Amino acid sequence: MASGSLDKTLIIWDAKSGESLKTLEGHSDGVTSVSWSPDGKYLASCSGDRTVIIWDAKSGQKLKTLKGHSDVVYSVCWSPDGKYLASGSLDKTVIIWDAKSGESLKTLEGHYNFVNSVCWSPDGKYLASGSNDANIIIWDADSGEIIKTLEGCFYPVTSVCWSPDGKYLASGSMDDYVTIWDVE
Repeated sequence: MASGSLDKTLIIWDAKSGESLKTLEGHSDGVTSVSWSPDGKYLASCSGDRTVIIWDAKSGQKLKTLKGHSDVVYSVCWSPDGKYLASGSLDKTVIIWDAKSGESLKTLEGHYNFVNSVCWSPDGKYLASGSNDANIIIWDADSGEIIKTLEGCFYPVTSVCWSPDGKYLASGSMDDYVTIWDVE
C-alpha cells in the first residue's frame, strides 16, 4: 500500500500491520496521486510541482522525473501492461508517457477545465478522464482520438474507474453521486 501527502512525501505501508516501511522524498510540492505498476515493482506519483516521478518500490530510489505539464498534475495511472503512464493535470490535458524511457508520447486535449482523474480500461485500449468541466472523455489510447464524451454530471467529476470487464465506468462527482456508465 502507498500514500502521498501534502508534505511532499510518499509512504509505502505494510497493509497487514499498518507499519510505515519506507518514506520517499523527491517532489517539491504536495503529492496528489500515487499508482503502483501492475507488477508491483514501481510506483508513480504526481504533484503540485507539475511532475510525475517513477520510483523503484523496493529501494525507494527515484528513477525518472517526467516533465511536460504546465500546471499541477492531479492524477496518474499505469496502463494494464505496465508500459505506459497517463497523467491528468489542471492544465486541462492528459499526457501518455512511455514508462521505460520517460518520454511524452501524446498530449490529449479536449477538456475545457481541470483534469481530476485518469484511468486505463482493463484491456489498455482506452483511457477515461474526468474533469471539472463535468464531463468524462473516453480516449483511444493508441490514436489519442476522442471516442465519446459522457455528459450528465452537473458538478466536477473527481474520479473515474473502469469495471474489471471493461463494460462499465464509474464516476464520482462533487454532486455527491456515483454514476455507473454503460460504455460498451
